[in-house]
Amino acid sequence: MSQPTTRRTVLATGAGALALGCAGCGGDGGSAAPSSPASSPSASASSSPAVSRPSSPATASAPPAGEELARTADIPEGGGRVIADRKVVVTQPSKGEFKAFSAVCTHQGCTVSRVADGTIDCPCHGSAFRIADGSVARGPATRPLAEKPVMVHGNSVHLA
Repeated sequence: MSQPTTRRTVLATGAGALALGCAGCGGDGGSAAPSSPASSPSASASSSPAVSRPSSPATASAPPAGEELARTADIPEGGGRVIADRKVVVTQPSKGEFKAFSAVCTHQGCTVSRVADGTIDCPCHGSAFRIADGSVARGPATRPLAEKPVMVHGNSVHLA
């Protein structure tokens, strides 16, 4: 004869099923190393959600590390180039020095449109950022553009 279902039984059974179901959920595409706690049989259900986190939309759309952003010859000394489809602007503040910044204006999220006269310019409200460090040269923006690490390989500028 089976025992009647109680609220405690439903909650305990449901929590166990949820923990088992979530153990297989993860945004890393199953790339966790076999020795990681998430894939270890001894891992507790409470630690699984903290181990595997889905990638954020910002990193999902970013080009992979090492991908070419531009040819060095295409980035003028004292200027730069907006790569709108990748939401990146590459500058060359001085000969042979290359920098990259987010092309998303920190004021209201518009994409910057040009690099001229030592600044990276936003067409929406007139904010301008310095090509050397992304700092604000003219508002209304109050925060600098986020810098992105780059390296030069031969005649190409790549994300680091």
